Amino acid sequence: MTTYEILLLLDPEQAEARQDDILARAQDLVEKSGGAWQSHDAWGRRRLAYPIAHKEEGVYHLVVFESDAATLDEISRVLKIDDAVLRHMATRHIAGSRTSAPRDDAAAPVAAPAERTAPETAAPEAAEPETAVSEDDEPEYAGAAEEEQPAEEEE
Repeated sequence: MTTYEILLLLDPEQAEARQDDILARAQDLVEKSGGAWQSHDAWGRRRLAYPIAHKEEGVYHLVVFESDAATLDEISRVLKIDDAVLRHMATRHIAGSRTSAPRDDAAAPVAAPAERTAPETAAPEAAEPETAVSEDDEPEYAGAAEEEQPAEEEE
């Protein structure tokens, strides 16, 4: 059995009961095939970067489960034909990773800029900036390994 995660983007105009039905059907498919439902994380309603099916927002859900590949294919097939699912993406879950909902930029605290203190004495060597080119004005990545190829003569 492999652990998978599916990120669902559901139609926000659908009733919450309809969204719960979609998740319940996916869970039922996993459990009937002998897999294990590990977690469900409702990320909630988010604004989309671009409209999908004339919708400006979507409701996100992240589900993590353990199943075989055939079950994952069946879940993907069911999600593709459901009109309430705008998008879905299934990936293999990395053990020990924790995927969390993206935080709202508006709710994130703004960090205060750090105060800069001027050094009391400046070293004379610090006045000259370091250059990234060699002494012969060649970029460092263009080494002596590059040799000119002789041009092919035309007959």
